[in-house]
Amino acid sequence: MRKDIPEQRKEQLINAAFETIGDVGLAGITLSQVAKEAGMSTGIVSHYFGDKEGLLHATMRKVLRDLHDAVAAIRANAGRDAQSQLFAIIDGNFDPSQTSETSMRAWLDFWAASMHSAELRRLQRVNDHRLFSNISYQFQRVLPLREARAAARGLAALIDGLWLRGSLTGEHFDAHQASLIARDYVEQKLVACV
Repeated sequence: MRKDIPEQRKEQLINAAFETIGDVGLAGITLSQVAKEAGMSTGIVSHYFGDKEGLLHATMRKVLRDLHDAVAAIRANAGRDAQSQLFAIIDGNFDPSQTSETSMRAWLDFWAASMHSAELRRLQRVNDHRLFSNISYQFQRVLPLREARAAARGLAALIDGLWLRGSLTGEHFDAHQASLIARDYVEQKLVACV
């Protein structure tokens, strides 16, 4: 049982960092703010993550894990056909875990920071590749390879674009509307193969 305490503390600190990023942004975050949010000492934060960059990388991995888990859970409950799986991928990307105000602020900050950090850029590339690969695989089930890849690039860009546009409005993100737009794109691409 005692072995679980370090992992629980790490998780608490990552969650505190996530909330703090939502409040002050990535550039403004300090280890002492995160420690205060978590109810721990700054030394504990340093002990587990080394420095601010280590904590931010761990937080980004948490955000990516939450996205992966949301998509996987929705896909597991969806039909096995390509359209149902594509709809599930869309809905997972617009899951509340990804569209809350705090999540959207964190994602925007991480996207911006990835231009200046090799590790964050690597994590972002992994995420981009995963999205494209999953979408492409589903389209390839019903479309020729070239068309499937083009459709996958379009859907990935549409998901990111809808999310980005929604996050920049400063208003509540309408995930349902975004999902409908992306689903319409999928239906248009798949209608040709019926």
